Amino acid sequence: MNQSPAIIVLAAGKGTRMKSALHKVLHPIAGRPMIEHLLGSVDQLSASRTVVVVGQWKEQLEAALDGRGLTFAEQTEQLGTGHAVQQAQAALAGHVGPVILLFGDVPMVRAETMRAMVERLEADDKPGIVALGFEPEDTKAYGRIITMGDDRIDKMVEHKDASPEERRCRMCNSGMMAVEGASLFDWLAEVDNDNAAGEYYLPDIVNIAKREGRRPVVVKGEEREVTGINSRAEMAQAEAQWQAFKREEAMAAGVTLRAPETVFFSWDTELGADVTIEPFVQFGPGVRVADGATIRAHSHLEGCDVGEGCEVGPYARLRPGARLERGAKVGNFVEIKNAVLGAGAKANHLTYVGDAAIGPRANLGAGTITCNYDGFNKWPTIVGADAFVGSNSALVAPVVIGERAIVGAGSVVTKDVTADAIAIARGQQKELAGAAKSFRDKAGEQKKAGVGKRQVAAALESKEDQK
Repeated sequence: MNQSPAIIVLAAGKGTRMKSALHKVLHPIAGRPMIEHLLGSVDQLSASRTVVVVGQWKEQLEAALDGRGLTFAEQTEQLGTGHAVQQAQAALAGHVGPVILLFGDVPMVRAETMRAMVERLEADDKPGIVALGFEPEDTKAYGRIITMGDDRIDKMVEHKDASPEERRCRMCNSGMMAVEGASLFDWLAEVDNDNAAGEYYLPDIVNIAKREGRRPVVVKGEEREVTGINSRAEMAQAEAQWQAFKREEAMAAGVTLRAPETVFFSWDTELGADVTIEPFVQFGPGVRVADGATIRAHSHLEGCDVGEGCEVGPYARLRPGARLERGAKVGNFVEIKNAVLGAGAKANHLTYVGDAAIGPRANLGAGTITCNYDGFNKWPTIVGADAFVGSNSALVAPVVIGERAIVGAGSVVTKDVTADAIAIARGQQKELAGAAKSFRDKAGEQKKAGVGKRQVAAALESKEDQK
């Protein structure tokens, strides 16, 4: 690209078909607002300026995109796409380089496609306008781009106005363009609203440019990147499409997916080489999995780091702040939150570890929990290297279990345990010889006499009398 482009993102539509109190372009795909997907691609272009045209619920967009360095322009009346682009004129004052026109509800346009549009715009023949076209399997009711046998546009026509011959054309119009900044707003000023909807249509600038002797052209994109989202059903389709692409990308990079269609990624999931993911695994935002790790079936991960060679699950939950170091193991029905499991540490069954640091090679027995919350504040638990915590133990934070220490099963630990010590914190076991037989004989006689039933009935009757 010879010049840094400016970007205009149209996001003033009401999105009424979403039937939501949330702005349409803030609905997430793979855990990320759809407009953020688009802006993520824009970020790769080093754009000189990015203007988002807003309308209804502009406050939501301004709050959600705060800190991104964007400029917002308001379209107070919905008078068509051409009119919407005009609202950005003041924000782009003095810009004569390329302007890329995008839609906030078409979130998957790749940076490579945007670059291709700008490069074609800056070619020696100076076409003035580059339209983004695509050739879908089903052309549906898309508008068509009729070319002159090469990439030059002869005509752009809406489906309803197209002849049978024009409808056989497979090149469809996405509505997105790259336009010469020095001419964009002059061309828009000539667009009229002499049509059934009384709106100012952006594609009309193609015919205006042609009248001036320019030769607008088309660049072809992929169908998956130009698909718009206007309803919940289309959002689900976009999610499925995105997930399918991400799965293919992961497997091509050396990740094993046992049942790909059952694994769901977040937009920012990072997977190393030789990672194995079993069926029905869900990744939330902020997950990194290092080389050689295994994520077993029905696990949920979010905001966590899984180290090299670790094993997670099945049925495990890693919450934000969880970090598993090399070779650590988290087993079935284990939840980790804001805690570190050191290299080779294990929490294999039915365990909760929160706000904790578990040392290398330490073992947490089945049913171990860190009692990290006292109803007001969170407190840390530290378990030293090579320590062993027996099953069904409760570690009441703040507490430290020293290196190589052993905590007996069923203990409630409220004080620090020194290194190499054995700590047992449970009631003393007693045995009453022959008492079980005596209890069974007495209970049997009471059952025959119906003593228990009469006591229950009396208690219920007393309860009714108190009402």
